[in-house]
Amino acid sequence: MVTLTEQQVRILNGRHFATVATVNPDGSPEATVVWIETDGTYVYFNTAFPRLKARNLERDPRVAITVFDPAHPYRDVLAISGRAELIREGADEHIDKLSRIYKGLPFKFRPGQTRVIVKVTPERIHVQ
Repeated sequence: MVTLTEQQVRILNGRHFATVATVNPDGSPEATVVWIETDGTYVYFNTAFPRLKARNLERDPRVAITVFDPAHPYRDVLAISGRAELIREGADEHIDKLSRIYKGLPFKFRPGQTRVIVKVTPERIHVQ
């Protein structure tokens, strides 16, 4: 596991959207945009079953994340690769917290979804 710097934590917690790439069953990439945050050690985002991203991570925990500060898109860029762990406990509260940060509103839950926190252990960070 690598250690996040202060600047990297600022970018991850700066209300910037991130692109998350997972691996499909046929080996092809699947990428989506997510809300993201960090506690300074791990990187977190939230998804739901039955979404493809959740199913892919359950089968293969490898993940790549790209996030940048739009104010400095060529200076403050992170490309993180690591392994994900899916956590069900507290996932509803977590997505509500992210919704309030990113949208300023409570999260609107959809019937039939089971929310999960995706906890990523960074293994490599490329800084532009």
